[in-house]
Amino acid sequence: MVAAANIQYSWTLFVPEIQNAHGWTRASIQVAFTIFVVVQTWLTPIEGYFIDKYGPRAVVFVGGLFTGLSWIVNSYATTLTGFYVGAVIGGIGVGCVYATCVNSALKWFPDKRGLAVGLTAAGYGSGTVLTIMPIANMLKTSGYQDTFFLFGLIQGAIILLAAGFLRQPGSGEVVYSASVAQSRRDYTLGEALRTPVFYVMLGMFICTVTGGLMAVAQLGVIAEDLGVKKVEVNLYFFAMAALPFALMLDRILNGISRPLFGWISDHIGREKTMFFAFAMEGIGIVALGTFGHNPWAFIILSGVVFLAWGEVYSLFSATAADTFGSKHVGKIYGVLYCAKGVAALLVPVANLIMEASGSWATVLYIVAAMDLTAAFAALFVLRPMLARHHRQNEAAAQALRERDGIVRA
Repeated sequence: MVAAANIQYSWTLFVPEIQNAHGWTRASIQVAFTIFVVVQTWLTPIEGYFIDKYGPRAVVFVGGLFTGLSWIVNSYATTLTGFYVGAVIGGIGVGCVYATCVNSALKWFPDKRGLAVGLTAAGYGSGTVLTIMPIANMLKTSGYQDTFFLFGLIQGAIILLAAGFLRQPGSGEVVYSASVAQSRRDYTLGEALRTPVFYVMLGMFICTVTGGLMAVAQLGVIAEDLGVKKVEVNLYFFAMAALPFALMLDRILNGISRPLFGWISDHIGREKTMFFAFAMEGIGIVALGTFGHNPWAFIILSGVVFLAWGEVYSLFSATAADTFGSKHVGKIYGVLYCAKGVAALLVPVANLIMEASGSWATVLYIVAAMDLTAAFAALFVLRPMLARHHRQNEAAAQALRERDGIVRA
């Protein structure tokens, strides 16, 4: 996951270098990033099918080849089309790696599912901490072509090496949780899609991930609108403008939130953790719109928003495996993960709302309302539905055991 993170999180370092070399507009170059996100997200259900059919080793091996090849293609690209092709290849590669690693964490550690998938997702969210400076330095000294080529080889090789150690858990190798209700029945994708609880989770996922993506994607513009973008804050031993300070805090808290809230959910339950996290994000966004004119308040409140947003990727994946079993969770969570793809398409709506209203306040209040709706839905809709879902599964299993007992007798 760390090796796959550069394609998404280090791309911003390459954009100015590509623009200087070819003179293309920044918007046309950034189309490659949009293509990458769409491919990486929307192909997850297909990758989930291959994970369940062929196992994690084969899928991550393909992911490593494509992840490395993506940046090698970029190193030779001389047209925008070349970079777009590299983005498609990268989206497939990173999708294979991301989907398989999350899937493996869900299957291997059902007793610590939230923490395990949170740590795995944190590897992707914070993976560039190790490479951001080496990439930035090599871009200055060797140019973007050589940097793409070298780091493409390195990250592809690391993923290929790691793939050899992956396998599915065998019978009796896993322990189920004693504190979180978990299905012992393995639903197929078709069966999961016929349950109301799946669509409640999908709706909540869209609400929370859309709100978070809107806040994150527009943070720079929001900072400018609030008048704090270039205001320096003094920490006695160094000074930094409010916006880059907030963005630095984003990387740290985005990584921390995934295992932190995953660990909490292993102990108090997924729905209660969702309520706490989503409500914190919603309140934080309202407070950001109200008090964000103060640079310190902007930094602290944006940090709260980032802390409360990153955990969606650990909580929803863990809840999906708890609800539908782990055998087919690759396909099931793959469809659920398409919520991120829907959210990516909704994010530009924020600009339209801002232009119509003349202020970011309206956008922030809408986003906060979406988060708070998901928070209350977790406690008052999802929780009773899951309790009923597990009771029905247990009743069906008990009836089957009794029938088998009668047949044997």
